[in-house]
Amino acid sequence: MAAFAEPHFSAWQQGGGNMTVVDKVPPEMLHMIDAHWYQFPPMNPLWHSILGFTIFVIGCISMIGNGCVMYIFSTTKTLRTPSNLLVVNLAFSDFLMMFTMGPPMVINCYHETWTFGPFMCEIYAMLGSLFGCASIWTMTMIAFDRYNVIVKGLSAKPMTNNGALLRILAIWAFALFWTLAPFFGWNRYVPEGNMTACGTDYLTDTPLSKSYILIYAVFVYFSPLLLIIYSYVFIIQAVSAHEKNMREQAKKMNVASLRSSEAANTSAEMKLAKVALVTISLWFMAWTPYLVINFTGVFKSAPISPLATIWGSLFAKANAVYNPIVYGISHPKYRAALHARFPSLSCQDDNAGGDAQSVASGATAVSDEKPSA
Repeated sequence: MAAFAEPHFSAWQQGGGNMTVVDKVPPEMLHMIDAHWYQFPPMNPLWHSILGFTIFVIGCISMIGNGCVMYIFSTTKTLRTPSNLLVVNLAFSDFLMMFTMGPPMVINCYHETWTFGPFMCEIYAMLGSLFGCASIWTMTMIAFDRYNVIVKGLSAKPMTNNGALLRILAIWAFALFWTLAPFFGWNRYVPEGNMTACGTDYLTDTPLSKSYILIYAVFVYFSPLLLIIYSYVFIIQAVSAHEKNMREQAKKMNVASLRSSEAANTSAEMKLAKVALVTISLWFMAWTPYLVINFTGVFKSAPISPLATIWGSLFAKANAVYNPIVYGISHPKYRAALHARFPSLSCQDDNAGGDAQSVASGATAVSDEKPSA
């Protein structure tokens, strides 16, 4: 672990003098570099190559996968529901994240430093923060929708298209507020330690700079996490209670089980709840390393190396790949539509098409069932 955290002045020498990771940074950007990074030698070029190749692969998979999600959910009539507008918004945010951040990262990894100037560094960091914030709050709204339909049942007020669009508008307005703040002096956007990406400044030791990191984490990491956990605890309790009642009723009637249409719908809803929960868990797995790096810098709890910041960037961007894969594997109606339009991207064979269509009728979005009841 020492190689990830400690500076080594003798690790890279050329021309009789020590070089640093900052040496290739354009002069006009030096005012953005914290003194902390001057103690580290240049990274091995192999790490830049690995990062650039990985980001290229992730970017291609993410843009294809999320592009398919947006296209299929938007053009398939049975999938155009208020709940699925949130799914489309999630795919839209993930798509834009890799579309705007993947190509610059690949180019910078080739040059082994940031090459687009100070302003584009700030824009790059702002976009990454914007799309990340929009994704997590979209997932939070998806969890609330599942809670509303599954826990409250028929007494729940169904979400309408206008309601979904209003939620989406609020998500983007909220994300813009937080990500524009550094342009007005509350923290700032600076190059990461590997000098090929940019993010928030977690090293400046001032109360104003630190307060942004801490408050942003509360509203964009911890609060959504607690709200999602709250929603899914009650979802699981509600479905478990329903299944228990079904078993007891079947026992009283002296039958093996009761598989009414309501029970089938509940089973489909629980499956979709699990899909959303897995998606959210993967998102937090992706962003937690970046949070740890930021908090480590704010509290000076351990030294941060340029190599460590590579992993934070990589894990954070990888979340844009997970969602289309999860939906492609676990959403029968989406999988059926994907197979019909893009057979080469489908996980099922031709013989499974009919089965998938029949299963899809019971496993579609929750809003397809109960709100119309």
